[in-house]
Amino acid sequence: MVIKGDLLEEPNGISDAIDSTEQKMKVIIDTDPGIDDTITLLMAFQSSNLEVIGLTTIFGNVTTEDATRNALHVCEVAGFPDVPVAEGSPEPLKRGPPRIADFVHGSDGLGNTFPPPPKIKKIEKSACEFLVDKVSEYPGEITILALGPLTNIALAIKRDKDFANNVKKIVILGGSFFAIGNVNPAAEANIYGDPEAADIVFTCGAEMVVVGINVTTQVILTEADLCELRDSKARYGEYIYKMCQFYRDFYIKSDGVNGIFLHDPTCFAALIKPQLFEYKNGAVRVETQGICTGHTLMDFGLKKWNTDNPWTNIRPVSVAWTVDVAGVINLVKELLMKP
Repeated sequence: MVIKGDLLEEPNGISDAIDSTEQKMKVIIDTDPGIDDTITLLMAFQSSNLEVIGLTTIFGNVTTEDATRNALHVCEVAGFPDVPVAEGSPEPLKRGPPRIADFVHGSDGLGNTFPPPPKIKKIEKSACEFLVDKVSEYPGEITILALGPLTNIALAIKRDKDFANNVKKIVILGGSFFAIGNVNPAAEANIYGDPEAADIVFTCGAEMVVVGINVTTQVILTEADLCELRDSKARYGEYIYKMCQFYRDFYIKSDGVNGIFLHDPTCFAALIKPQLFEYKNGAVRVETQGICTGHTLMDFGLKKWNTDNPWTNIRPVSVAWTVDVAGVINLVKELLMKP
């Protein structure tokens, strides 16, 4: 069954928070910037209805240390130097050195633009500590936007037995859901980066929305769109255009696309405009061994199983199934083209 985005909302849910002029949605962004992460962070800072409580960093597009540096840099660029940045785990829960996608995002994670080092510093708390503390401080109020491997979220769940109940919602970029992966045919990069962590998160019982690359690869910012952004009077137009040249060149070679896939910005759109999507609900598990490591498989709930299996007794999550591509592109431009 396909569920319209607006039917997912509950009283005082996302739609209410976005429409309200009195209450902003509190969000922590777990991120591995990364070019599309950087675009998403700039969109978040431009969104007047969000209160960014903090950023937590993780490996993926870059190392965790470089993700922290880039997150601090974006806070400076956006004019939000007081937003706390907490550094996360340097490696997956049970695996060796993390897979780093510098061939997609450049050696600095910012398209080899090499901005000067940020002047602001990370906070002393780890990402796990920061997540647990803030979710405990604001029970039922904080939404987590998870844009990288899910290690930090899994560590928070393991650290605090009440974390899954206290978090308002987790919105995740990850998985491929019956579409080809982008690491190999079976797996998407964020889930592949720490499959054990992803399985912990998907089965923790929190309310959850998942946006996979089966949806995000439909949303492309073309070279013409990038030029439009560059030539506008937007505050970040030239900055984004320069950063995206490396990213665009990668997609020309890898996918034959003269533009960039808006993976993270599309997930962000599901956070603030869920009505741009249709969803299917089901229990999701992650393969953690063999050639299909990182594969996400959802039980649609169409069959009543005679015996228990790893998908039974798991709270269903909402997986984005269709997307209003024009609506997401318009949202991206609306936020990024603010002067």
